[in-house]
Amino acid sequence: NNIRIRGVMGMATFTKDQEKIKGEFQKLKKIYDGLKENNFSSDANFDIISMGMSGDYKTAIDEGSTMVRIGSSIFGTRN
Repeated sequence: NNIRIRGVMGMATFTKDQEKIKGEFQKLKKIYDGLKENNFSSDANFDIISMGMSGDYKTAIDEGSTMVRIGSSIFGTRN
């Protein structure tokens, strides 16, 4: 009770290898799609796939992300 699962969140490996990042986002999208189909098909609130950060958000969006985390682009890098 009182908990609503909205989707999945993942981060790609910290690398400059764009193909690796793309592949990891594609894998998370498949996981999300499987969960949606098999466990949350009647739940309209299961609608978020959060992947992508400041350095890779464009690739994440291309691969189906509905939420990105771009804090360092807004606030700068961490110390």
